[in-house]
Amino acid sequence: MPLSDVAIRNLKSRDKPFKATDSHGLYLLINPTGSRLWRFKYRFSGKEKLLALGSYPLVGLKLAREKRDDARLLLVEGYDPSAERKRRKRQEFLEKGISFSKLAAEYLDKLKREGRAAQTLKKLEWIVSLAEARLGDMEVKEIETQDILACLRVVEAEGKFETAGRLRSTIGAILRYAIATGRATTDPTQALKGALISPKKKHRSALTDKRELGALLLAIDAYSGEPKTAIGLQLLAILAPRPGELRLASWDEFDFEEATWRVPAERMKMRLPHRVPLPRQAVRWLEELMRYRQKSDLLFPSTREWKKAISENTFNQAIRRMGYNKDKVTAHGFRATFSTLANESGKWNPDAIERALAHVEGNDVRRAYARGEHWDERVEMAQWWADELDGYRDVVNPDG
Repeated sequence: MPLSDVAIRNLKSRDKPFKATDSHGLYLLINPTGSRLWRFKYRFSGKEKLLALGSYPLVGLKLAREKRDDARLLLVEGYDPSAERKRRKRQEFLEKGISFSKLAAEYLDKLKREGRAAQTLKKLEWIVSLAEARLGDMEVKEIETQDILACLRVVEAEGKFETAGRLRSTIGAILRYAIATGRATTDPTQALKGALISPKKKHRSALTDKRELGALLLAIDAYSGEPKTAIGLQLLAILAPRPGELRLASWDEFDFEEATWRVPAERMKMRLPHRVPLPRQAVRWLEELMRYRQKSDLLFPSTREWKKAISENTFNQAIRRMGYNKDKVTAHGFRATFSTLANESGKWNPDAIERALAHVEGNDVRRAYARGEHWDERVEMAQWWADELDGYRDVVNPDG
């Protein structure tokens, strides 16, 4: 028998939940707490399902029946009422809108919580700031291809072609995040592929001539600036790490008994832990560096604030003081020097060289079969490379 308002008001709660049935699948669920909840039971694609229609008395009997009938009409048309409700909520969420600035901040916060490096986040924040003037206050769903292109043209007009490309990529990543979270339906940056000026590929400056490399090593030996900086340059040449990996290194990462440096995942570009074998020369330089250690755990603490590492420009500034401009030598270039000369020697497995540089294989299939560290070969190669560098010094200065 269908319910009435009087019958509903006279219902008393019990020790256990019970149902008061109306008609066509509609019923009122009465809980021991006294709450009364409307439910519509139906079948869709052979499965029994429930749709919540609100609580009594906020939703009265008449309104509950109207909601049930609306759901029944959807069933007649072949739609699942529960799925349609979710779709409408997503649409309402989308139509509510969010500005590009707010979404970008949300996206950057997500990357921070994922453990992205502070330096990476700092660069991304700067890139995002380039889009703020034109896109910041716009609702994401209203941003069109031409809006983004106008933003990119401003950067291009300054001759910053590589930055413009990175800006397009970053805006695209933010908009794809908007799509994934229901705040947008399209990524307008996809239509901009090929629209920007392509910058000439510029490789990091590095020396590959053995005599020139020997001269640079002798210049580092004779460096008259901060001794710790000179030792850092020696280690960059011998170990070929990314400058940031060495600059932020701490003493607890080094095991002198095993002659191994363990770089934690959070400081690696590919977010994977990395082991570096230490040849004799590297150990000697580290022992020398230990003489300058005070209260900081860092190998290269800032002279102004010992809890912080030296700036990212320190090594390159030292190289400039030696008379080498950025088109000739950079701190990062020692990696290319090692890679080039180690490959040219023909002595080492290219995979071992790539692992030494902490590069990750781009081919998924090949990567699956190249999981090994090539550790024994890398230990031997590390000592070979340190000895080679000593030999390059002798080529320039045979009398020592």
